[in-house]
Amino acid sequence: MKDNKKSSLLRSLSIGLAVLAVFVIYAYGFEVTKVNLEELRSEQRQTSLVRVTRALSQPDFFEYEQESQIVNAMVYVTCPADGSIPQVETPETTEPYITVSPVCAKAGEIVIVEGYNFAPNAKGPVRFVPGSDPTNLVELGNDVGQTNAEGYFKVEVKLPNRPSDEAQFIRATIRKNVGAPKFTQTAKDTWNKIIETVFLALLATTLGTILAIPLSFMAARNLMKPVRSPLASISLSTLGWPLGFAMGVYLVKWVSNFATPYTTNIVINLLSVVLIPIILSYVVRWALPQDNLSSTTLQVRLIRLAVLLIGVLIGFFGLYQLSGLIMNLGSGMAKTLGSLAFLGRFFIQLGDILKVSIPVIAALAAGGVLSNLLGKIGQRASEKLNISTVRILNLVSAALAGAVIFGLLGWLVEWLYQLGRPELTFWTPVIVGAVAGLLLALFTKPKDTLPIGLVIYTITRTILNTLRSVEALVMAIVFVIAVGIGPFAGVMALGLHTIVSLAKLYSEQVESIMAGPLEAITATGANRLQTIIYAVVPQIIPPYISYTMYRWDINVRMSTIIGFVGGGGIGFLLQQNINLLNYRAASAQMIAIAVVVSLMDYLSSVMREKVV
Repeated sequence: MKDNKKSSLLRSLSIGLAVLAVFVIYAYGFEVTKVNLEELRSEQRQTSLVRVTRALSQPDFFEYEQESQIVNAMVYVTCPADGSIPQVETPETTEPYITVSPVCAKAGEIVIVEGYNFAPNAKGPVRFVPGSDPTNLVELGNDVGQTNAEGYFKVEVKLPNRPSDEAQFIRATIRKNVGAPKFTQTAKDTWNKIIETVFLALLATTLGTILAIPLSFMAARNLMKPVRSPLASISLSTLGWPLGFAMGVYLVKWVSNFATPYTTNIVINLLSVVLIPIILSYVVRWALPQDNLSSTTLQVRLIRLAVLLIGVLIGFFGLYQLSGLIMNLGSGMAKTLGSLAFLGRFFIQLGDILKVSIPVIAALAAGGVLSNLLGKIGQRASEKLNISTVRILNLVSAALAGAVIFGLLGWLVEWLYQLGRPELTFWTPVIVGAVAGLLLALFTKPKDTLPIGLVIYTITRTILNTLRSVEALVMAIVFVIAVGIGPFAGVMALGLHTIVSLAKLYSEQVESIMAGPLEAITATGANRLQTIIYAVVPQIIPPYISYTMYRWDINVRMSTIIGFVGGGGIGFLLQQNINLLNYRAASAQMIAIAVVVSLMDYLSSVMREKVV
């Protein structure tokens, strides 16, 4: 009984302490976030809120041609010293007119201005016109002259500090709409920017999807976990990538110096594009015959390798000529197509993209080929050589691979921080990497396989998670510095964010596929590429399409935000109007964003229903 009372008391005390803790947390939260309803109740805040709300409820989409009715009424500031009331001419009551009561008053006093016979339901400003300088108008209120259905208005205004013995005037300018409504300049600018926003998001989604698909396979645990290789194969393959990169860049640079002068000659462009594929087909068939290469002599193999290398150089020469041909055709189209000149400019940009991509293609191709070749050499050596020889090979290759990896990381640190101390940024990482490679080789059995797939998976997922944590807004700031203010910076920022986001979603979908088809294809002896094509791809196409459509929807919404930092799209226009306190124009842009996002959501749901 006592134990029950004790446990009940402890439970009640715990609940009480928990409630107290929640109370303290929320009290501190109110303090940190400065919750204060006094500001909301202040007259100034209420006035500003009403003004902004009314402006936002009147989006600046349409306007009319306007006619102005301008009428003056005499007023004296101040009254004559003898106290006499000045005589005011009687207005023509069949025409628009205004009266001022009283007709004389001191500066700062309130007078009543009444208007008659104006256009019904019209409005306009009321101004003070000094008699000594009729061009120096003083605003007494913008759009305060609001007429009713009978064309009458009444407004109280304060006289400015412009005393004079001469007669001065109050001027009412009432504007009435004429003709049918037409789109405002704001509406036209909004339309142009919303179209820019949609295509900005489309290009970013396309770019992101193309690069996210291969990354998603590397970030899928179920695909990478079975990948294992001997240490010698891993080390030699690792060494092949930087060596291949350097070779590819050097070779393409040499080809570029030779090919660039001819890229402006369309005849050479055409001949190269037509003849080089034919030449390459013969080169590949001779250098890589279908018969057994083991029967050929070493001299013949070297000759074939040299011919294949020449064919690769000719192929890159052809890529440069293809780039030149596309750009030359685009230039001609841009000059002759008139309003469709954007098609020519599109070809020019495609050619330029190809030209810029050739060194990247060469570096990746050379790195991949050399890495694969050295990896196979390491694999065969581990399988066929004796344990002692393999151990020595592991020690040497692992030490070299570790030195190269850590040396490259040290070079990156030096490039970023410019320390100017090579003993810290180069030699120390090289030594540490070599020692790490030696230790790995010493504590690994010579012919054991290591889980290189999991290592690649971990590195890929870490990079994706790191980049995904950086908002597209921050990326846009960086790309604005790189390529300038405009939608291209937005495409680059959203494209990068799309790559890392879609790669993660895609990889999770790959991880959730059924294992049966994967095991069945693997059991037939298929390689990694064949397994992915026949067992993985058929299962992931529908969700990939769904995720891609959804990402386009997200990019449309995000593009309105990155415009605030110069990333193009309608967000850039929205930010300008908010900064200028032009809330009617800002309202038009917000409505356009809401409409486009709603339409995108509807279209994507329909497409997902039909395709997925």
